[in-house]
Amino acid sequence: MDSIETLFSAAVKARMNAYAPYSGFAVGAALRTESGAIFSGANVENAAYPVGTCAESAAIAAMVLGGHRRIAEILIIGEGKALVTPCGACRQRLREFASDDAKIHVAGTIGVRATFTLGALLPAAFGPSIMKAGRTGDESSS
Repeated sequence: MDSIETLFSAAVKARMNAYAPYSGFAVGAALRTESGAIFSGANVENAAYPVGTCAESAAIAAMVLGGHRRIAEILIIGEGKALVTPCGACRQRLREFASDDAKIHVAGTIGVRATFTLGALLPAAFGPSIMKAGRTGDESSS
C-alpha cells in the first residue's frame, strides 16, 4: 500500500469515530511524519462550539504524544461538494510542525480530490523561523 492509500485508510477509520452530533459533519485526518510514522485524528464537537477539536489538531496531538515533531504530509477527509481543506487555525497548527512544501491531501469518501502544499494554503505564514529570528534579531533567517 502506498503512502496516499495508507493515509486515506487511516483517515477513513478516524472519520468513522468522529464525534459530530451537532453539525453531523464528520472529518478524519491522518498524517505521516518525516520518519514514516502515521497518526490519525477525528473531529470532536462540543455543545460549546469553540471548545471542539478539529481532526487535524487531534492528529497533531497524537503525533506529539508519540514523540514526533515533523509532518511530511497529511490527508483530510470529509464529505460534500466543496473541498474540505484545513481551517485557518489548523493551517497555523500544521505550520508549527511542517515546512512550506509539506503535502496537504484533501479527500472525499471515494479518494483524494486535490493536493496542495502548506505554503500554497498558508502563504507568508507566521512560523517557528520567525520566532527564532525575533530572538536573535536576524530577520533574514525567516
